[in-house]
Amino acid sequence: MPADVKLAVEHVTKYYVINRDTGERVHALDDCSFTVADGEIVALIGSSGCGKTTLLKIIHGLIPADTGTIRVGGQEVRGPGHDRGMVFQHVGLLPWRTVLENVEFGLEIKRVPKKERRAIAERFIAIVGLQGFEHRHPHQLSGGMRQRVGLARALAIDPAVLLMDEPFGALDAQTKELLQAELLRIQAATGKTIVFVTHDLDEAVYLADRVVVMSPRPGRIREIVPIEIPRPRPDVATVKQTPEFLTKRTHIWQSLSAVRVDEETAA
Repeated sequence: MPADVKLAVEHVTKYYVINRDTGERVHALDDCSFTVADGEIVALIGSSGCGKTTLLKIIHGLIPADTGTIRVGGQEVRGPGHDRGMVFQHVGLLPWRTVLENVEFGLEIKRVPKKERRAIAERFIAIVGLQGFEHRHPHQLSGGMRQRVGLARALAIDPAVLLMDEPFGALDAQTKELLQAELLRIQAATGKTIVFVTHDLDEAVYLADRVVVMSPRPGRIREIVPIEIPRPRPDVATVKQTPEFLTKRTHIWQSLSAVRVDEETAA
C-alpha cells in the first residue's frame, strides 16, 4: 500500500441474513474498493439503503465484511480500534456526564492518566469552540453544540481516520452550514483523514476532496468524483457560486439519477 494511503477498502462484500430458517439474505455491498489518502476528506453518497452506513461500520470494525479487507495505515482491521473514531448523526453523549467528562470518555478507555486526559479534552473542547461549556450536561446544549462535543470526543483519541455518519443531518440549515465550515477549519488544524456519509449533495461537494458515488443495493462504487476546489475553502454560500461547485454538483446529481433510471429499467 502506498505510504500516503491512510485507508484502503479492498473488495468488500456484505450480506445480511434476514431469515435464518430459510437462509434468505440481502446483498448489501458488492466488491467495494477505494483508497483515502492521508489528510483527505472523502464523502460517500447514494440513495437510501445503498449500504453507505454499512460500509462505514465495516471500516470502523463494528461489523465484519463477508469478503474483502479494510486496512488503516497498512494494518488490517479486525474489529474496533483507537485508530478510528466515529461521529454519529445521533451523537450518543452520556447524559450524566459533563461536556468535559464526555470528551474524556475514550481516553479513559485507553487508560490515559487523569491529568493528561484532562489536558487533551480541554484542548479539543477549545478546538471545537466550546470553551466555557466544559461543565454543562448534554441536556443544557443545543443540537449543534452536542455535535461539537461528539466531534471533540472522537478527535481526542487521536484516530488515524475520522468516520462520520451524516453528522449534520438532524440540524437546521443555518447550524448545518456553520458546522460544515467548522469541520473544514478543524480538519485544516488537525490534518485528519475523514470519511463521511451524507445524503446532502451540496455538503458532499463543499466538504470533500473526492465523492464516492454508490449504486442502489447491492451497493457498488459507481464512480469516484474529484472535487478540485482549492483549500482553504470559503463559506458554503461563496463556494456554491463557483463554476467547479456547480459543475461537480450537476455531474454527481446526473450520476445518481442515472443509477435510479438503470434500476427502474432493470426492474
